[in-house]
Amino acid sequence: MAPKILPYAAPIWRLLDEARRAGRRILFEGAQGAMLDVDHGTYPFVTSSNAVAGQAAAGSGIAPSAIGYVLGITKAYTTRVGAGPFPTELTDATGEKLGERGREFGTVTGRKRRCGWFDAVAVRQAIKTGGIDGIALTKLDVLDGFDEVKFCTAYRCDGEIYDYVPAGMTAQARLEPVYETAEGWRESTRGARSWADLPATAIKYIVRLEELIGAPVALLSTSPERDDTVLVRDPFAD
Repeated sequence: MAPKILPYAAPIWRLLDEARRAGRRILFEGAQGAMLDVDHGTYPFVTSSNAVAGQAAAGSGIAPSAIGYVLGITKAYTTRVGAGPFPTELTDATGEKLGERGREFGTVTGRKRRCGWFDAVAVRQAIKTGGIDGIALTKLDVLDGFDEVKFCTAYRCDGEIYDYVPAGMTAQARLEPVYETAEGWRESTRGARSWADLPATAIKYIVRLEELIGAPVALLSTSPERDDTVLVRDPFAD
């Protein structure tokens, strides 16, 4: 084996362990949503592997106890690609508006994403199964200009109320959203970089969202630009 390759030939778990003991920061990034997890997602409309945060430990070989801050990422509204249950999906002009403003088209395929109001039930479940400490809330500016905005706080199915996503495929297909309506905001949030730049009703929306999902907003993005971010808590700080 060539000498230049030898430093990288050790098992990945060993390299990670050495880096951790040396005090270096290690970042694991997942590319799939929690509801696409093969075990905990909306089966059979899932991917082929685990997408919850615990897979970072299982997949890399680093000890689960070595995982520190877990940052979840969610939009200020909800989207889904392809088939599968989507209780808050909007097939009307409002859904079209969300998709156009948010540029909800696949980067590679150009496939149109399905859009709907924020599903607090699904996000809350993802936070619990993923052990998420805080979330990055993206695309708040897409909600600018709506007279009212909505949260899905529970599901109704066959006369029963669910505060979680039921495991059965048949039940998932019949879920109806139970909505809570909040006042919208006319002012623009695009480019905001501090709480002081946000309309009062937008802040109320964020606070209520935190209450419903059971996790704080660690950072908030208000445009596609990297710097247009309200940093509440630095997830990479010691």
